Order: sequence, then C-alpha cells, then structure tokens
Amino acid sequence: MRNVSRYALFAAIVLIAVGLVAWRYYDYLVNPWTRDGQVMANVIQIAPRVSGPVIELPIRDNQRVKAGDLLFRIDPRTFQTDLALAEAKLDRTKKNLLALDKQIAAAEAAVEQSQSMIVQAKSDVDAKTSTLTDAKKTLDRHAALLKTHDVSQAAYDTALRDYQVDLATKNAADAAFLGAQSQLRQAEAQLAQAQADRGLTGPENAQLREAQAGLETAKLNLSFTEVRASVNGMISNLNIRLGSQAVANQPFMALIDENSFWVDAFFRETLVAAVSAGDSVIITLMGYPDTPLRGHVDSIGWGIAVDNGSTGQNLLSTVAPTFQWIRLAQRIPVRVILDEVPKSVVLRVGQTASVLVHTGDHNGNAHPVAAPAALQ
Repeated sequence: MRNVSRYALFAAIVLIAVGLVAWRYYDYLVNPWTRDGQVMANVIQIAPRVSGPVIELPIRDNQRVKAGDLLFRIDPRTFQTDLALAEAKLDRTKKNLLALDKQIAAAEAAVEQSQSMIVQAKSDVDAKTSTLTDAKKTLDRHAALLKTHDVSQAAYDTALRDYQVDLATKNAADAAFLGAQSQLRQAEAQLAQAQADRGLTGPENAQLREAQAGLETAKLNLSFTEVRASVNGMISNLNIRLGSQAVANQPFMALIDENSFWVDAFFRETLVAAVSAGDSVIITLMGYPDTPLRGHVDSIGWGIAVDNGSTGQNLLSTVAPTFQWIRLAQRIPVRVILDEVPKSVVLRVGQTASVLVHTGDHNGNAHPVAAPAALQ
C-alpha cells in the first residue's frame, strides 16, 4: 500500500511538472516569438568639418565619453590666420563704407552747387537776352535814321558795336548755362556711382554682410578644429593617431549613443498580424540567458528590400528560382523599445536576442521570465 501511495505521489509530481512545462511552452507558442533579434543603437559617425593634422587625441578606442568631451583637436593655426584676415577685412570694409559716405556727401553738395549755378546761369541768360533785345532795337532805329541822314555814321557804328558786344555776352551766357547743365549731370552721375558703390545703409549693406559672413565663417572653422562628443556614449572603431591628417566630412570613428538602445526583432509575416504597437515584450539576450528584459513594441516595419524584380544584367529583371512546394515566410522588422535594463546587463550593438510579444498586454503585466533554452 505504501508503494502505491509513493508511486501515486511521484506520478502527481511528474504530471504537475509536465503541466507547468507544457503551459510555459504553450505560452511561448501562442504569443508571437522569434529568435532573430538584434540589439541596435544610434551610431553617430564622427567626421571633422575642416581638414588638418590631428595635434591632440585624448581618447582611446572603446572609451566611454560624455557629451561635450573633446574627442580630438586639429591644428588651429591656419584657421587662426583666416580669422585674423576676416577681422581685417571687416575693419577695412567699415572704413571703406565711411569713405563712401563722405563721397556721397561731397557728391550731394556738388549736385546742390551745380543746381545753384544753373539757376544763376539761367538768370544771367535772361538778363543778357533782355540787354541784347534792347541793343537790337537801338541798332535797328539807328539804321533807319542813317538812311534819312538823321543820325551820324559814328552813332550808328557805336550802336552796332554795342549790339555785337551784347550778342557775344549773350552767347557766353548761353555757353555758361549749358556748362552748368553738363556739370549738374556729371555731379548727379558721380552721386549715383557713389551711392551704388556704397549700397544700402545700416546692417543690410551687402559689403558689410559679406565681410561679417566671412568673419563668422572663419570663427566657425576655427571652432570646428575641436571635435567634441554630441551625446553620452562609447567610442568605437577609432582609427586615427596623433599626426593623422583629418579630412573634412570623412568619418573615422563611431560614437554609439548609450541612451538610444533598442531591439530589432524580425518576425515571420504570418505572426506580424497579431502584433501591435504598445504590446508588452520580453527580451532574452543570448549573452544574458537568465536575465530577461522588459520592453514594448514601438512600431512595425512597412517594407523590406526584395531581390526579385530588381534590375539586373541588360536592364532585365532579376528573378530567383524557387521551389513551388516550399514557401518561406518573409521576416518583417519590429522595433522594440527597452523599458528597463538592469545594471548587470551591458548592451552592445549587434547582440543576439530572443523576443516574445504578449499580444494585447499594453500595461507590462507579463512576468519577465527568460525564454526556454530551446527557444533562445
């Protein structure tokens, strides 16, 4: 009887254990899961904005840095010289603008003087015209009287001489008037040229803005000789040394943002329909099989690259042969955000992860149990 009881107890324990295992595997079979997951992070390609030899390199490969830390410094002497030249150009531009202001003032005064001279010359022409008219009348009267011998030849000659003098004076006044007009046009042209050379006044002046932009560019280029970390993270693939020639816009190290880790899980297309944004996720890293991580679905990819239909040789479509009786499901990327990471877990880009999605659970109620080894 004791043996029967002992066997019954043993059988009950075995059944309970099998039931628990079956229930856990059922949980992993019902909820979408995949072993095809990878840890990802934002990788910032560090590239200088200017070229030059590296004279300071205070970091080493795989070092952790903070935002604002100096990564390397490029020889600044060339850019310091450019800055000095830009400052000198700005000073020279300001002095040139002051000189042009004085030229404009002088040209405006010349225009006003020419306008006054025209008025004066016009008045002189009018006066000389009146005098010439009177002299012509006197000459005509003496000519008529000379025919009747009522005036002497000497008186006529005097009237003729006075007329000729007044005519010459009138012609000189006309010439002076034309000269004043020409001088006015010349003064106006000089004023227009000075105003064109000067351009707009104030900060909108093109020459001033160009010089200021050149100075700002020189300051920026000088500041670009110091390359600093933009985020907290880890340096990777450092391949420069002191004395290396930095080339503008050519990256030569990577900075991994330590606050941007996520997991890309690739689910079969037959399972994606059950997954939705916000679903709770349990992540098991291959390197930490006993430390499951919590997360949630952030988004689901809208497409993947395919080979079939791409342009191949002779501009013809590339089509890979397939076995009609075997259909492989495509894998769709699902972006998973990590809710919390224990201090004991060190995340590295490219780590392998198993991902289990608890569909319909948006509150994180799922207990973070590591995936069975067979599913990892």
